[in-house]
Amino acid sequence: MRKFSLLIGLSLILSSCVITKGKNGQPGKPGENAPNTSSQNAFNQELATELGADKYGMKPYVIVMLTTGTTKIEDKTKMAELMKEHLANIGKLAKEGKVVVAGPFTSDNKQNFEGMFIFNTKSQEEAESWVKTDPAVKAGVFGYEILPWYGSAALPLYLKHHEEIAKENP
Repeated sequence: MRKFSLLIGLSLILSSCVITKGKNGQPGKPGENAPNTSSQNAFNQELATELGADKYGMKPYVIVMLTTGTTKIEDKTKMAELMKEHLANIGKLAKEGKVVVAGPFTSDNKQNFEGMFIFNTKSQEEAESWVKTDPAVKAGVFGYEILPWYGSAALPLYLKHHEEIAKENP
């Protein structure tokens, strides 16, 4: 985590060091004549209101971490059908605007996390009612942990673009 924080910090510092040309083509002061990228110029009040953004462009969500459940299904055909139903349920929740991010973790994680949802709600109770609609959760193949989270209010917009770049759906 320390390496990741260091990389982020370094990236922010480097991105703020814009070398520009001053008078007569000589190097100018950092930031001098740099393009104005102030968020004030790009602020869209209508979109911010539509997405429920606060003054920072953020809003509360609920993350549900899917964990390894207590039920093991050895029958590969039965498990494949259950995963098909699991994915269909995710698609349904996404179309309803309830889930804004969902996906599996790689098998090499040490926390026994199977996947995660970011739900478009600040209510942990509501998120729990939605995760309980998942066939794999109902079957006990997945357990879950619920966490409040604060992130960009624009997060739901990525799903629209995901459909533009995916050749196939699972």
